[in-house]
Amino acid sequence: MKLQRKNRRALAFGALAVSGALALTACGSDDTSGGGSGNGSATAAAGNIKCDDAKGQLLADGSSAQKNAIDAWVKQFTQACGVQINYKGGGSGAGVTAFTNGQVAFAGSDSALKPEEVTASKKVCSGGQGIDLPMVGGPIALGINISGVDKLTLDAPTIAKIFNAKITKWNDPAIAKLNPGVKLPDLKIQAFHRSDDSGTTDNFTKYLIATAKSDWPYDGGKTWQAKGGQSAAQSSGVAQQVKQTNGAIGYFELSYAKDGITPVSIDTGASAPVAPTVENATKAIADAKVVGTGSDLALKLNYATKAEGAYPMVLVTYEIVCDKGNKADTLAATKAFLRYTASEDGQKVLAENDYAPIPEDIIAKVRTTIEGLS
Repeated sequence: MKLQRKNRRALAFGALAVSGALALTACGSDDTSGGGSGNGSATAAAGNIKCDDAKGQLLADGSSAQKNAIDAWVKQFTQACGVQINYKGGGSGAGVTAFTNGQVAFAGSDSALKPEEVTASKKVCSGGQGIDLPMVGGPIALGINISGVDKLTLDAPTIAKIFNAKITKWNDPAIAKLNPGVKLPDLKIQAFHRSDDSGTTDNFTKYLIATAKSDWPYDGGKTWQAKGGQSAAQSSGVAQQVKQTNGAIGYFELSYAKDGITPVSIDTGASAPVAPTVENATKAIADAKVVGTGSDLALKLNYATKAEGAYPMVLVTYEIVCDKGNKADTLAATKAFLRYTASEDGQKVLAENDYAPIPEDIIAKVRTTIEGLS
């Protein structure tokens, strides 16, 4: 069910019939919607949302990687339940900090809680603790803006050297070897990374550590560690810099790799380079293992996969919430919203916005956990 451009424009200016596949354009977010259901099915989907006693307003913060998905979900949920949700999308680090300080009902993070963050969460989760609920999957795309180049393949060692300022020109022999027949310019590489603490950075560097450790001598984490390059805040900021800079490359979620940005395929060692698509990311995420304990559903991803068609540079965004001890005035709305995002209808929104739905065996556990929140 594809949404026509004229419908998207109408919705963006406040039409009451809202598609679950539309990415909200307010709050500085790029319009990266990939189409979706028409007005009638939007109303039907909204009618399927179980509101229970949800009311009032929810404050949330965190991963900018999932912001386009959250915005689409909020459109549907607010239409059905009347609850206002303010998701700032200030980055995973900001979201976790806001959660452990008791400032938000839930947070989004592209990395599972660290032990010290779980400990901190116990101060705000009365009788409980923060847990990780995998809700949004997808590829971390490398996007380029090189005049005259409309396709490019890179491998892990070359990516590491580019972002570690060891390869500085686009016609470098290492890049040329991976791209026979592509006319590469004698142009300086402008590599952009995140300036804020970011789960996208964490997952991107986990990929480099797993696949090109000798060329990426860093520990990883949410904070960018390599020297050189340029920075911008949040995924939207990095994407914007790539769009306006000839010779640029940056990393961000696939939903941002549009409008003048060319996604890069990765040579994983499989028979053919793998493009960053929802389907290819899902193949990699399906290989993830649940490593959390109790009601925590943190996952371990296989960044070094060489499976045919599996795009290895992926992330999973978690919604972080208290398993017990949620604030009484926000519990009903939090459960109702998370119940919707984990539902079949909610997960369908993801693929329509260039995200990967969570595999069924994992999302089923998420749904059960949400019902037990207290």
